[in-house]
Amino acid sequence: MRIISGTARGRQLAAFVGSGIRPTPDRVREALFSILQSRLGTFHGLKILELFAGSGAQSLEALSRGADSAIAVDSSAQSCKLIKENAQRCKLEDRLQIVRQDVFAALSQVSGYAPFDLILLDPPYNKQLIPRALQEIETLQLLSEDGIICAESASNEVIDDCGKLTLIASRKYGSSTIHLFSWNED
Repeated sequence: MRIISGTARGRQLAAFVGSGIRPTPDRVREALFSILQSRLGTFHGLKILELFAGSGAQSLEALSRGADSAIAVDSSAQSCKLIKENAQRCKLEDRLQIVRQDVFAALSQVSGYAPFDLILLDPPYNKQLIPRALQEIETLQLLSEDGIICAESASNEVIDDCGKLTLIASRKYGSSTIHLFSWNED
């Protein structure tokens, strides 16, 4: 795994052991960030929230591309250690806050930093965590008015609108699907 673009372009991310972390492959992350770039225009000045952060690669990619700050949340000690190491490798640790806590417990804690321009979700597959996270994001008003939520799921999971959050695009990449959400126009 590596950072694809920006100030940390080409930096190799730390390897990990075990099956507890399922990173988004480079080619999928590259496609995702291309889609986000076309929708957001630029990453400069954005505030990022990454939930179920794993290796932190998505937050670090956004920071490398110019985002102002990011918060990476994961309950695993192994993941948080990996995120810290990856941030140091990319020389981005000063703009990344790591929160080791259950994602749903952490949401109210990070609400003090809201609104976020981009919220990234990559939960364990087939556990129906995306609808629950979307509901909490809506309730706590964590997404900025023009913000985007990007959720990765197994391709066989059914992901739909959630309250005032509308599914605006889905793209399938092998066994994974990327879903983009924004606020309803109403």
